Amino acid sequence: MTSASSTQPSSSKRAALASFEHAYAVAVRMRHETGRPQFVLRTGDPFQPFRVSSTGPQPRQALMTLVA
Repeated sequence: MTSASSTQPSSSKRAALASFEHAYAVAVRMRHETGRPQFVLRTGDPFQPFRVSSTGPQPRQALMTLVA
């Protein structure tokens, strides 16, 4: 059994860092630095709901946006 607090970010700082907006900003920075397209992916993990990758989505991940 899990508590409600285990499925949500534990602080407002963590919530900001785990947001789509933060992942998008990271993807834009990484695109600028590497010159490679970056994918923002939804992971399904409440502690890391979004992930930035230079490769496409893996199983159980959903493509949110592509920074090309």
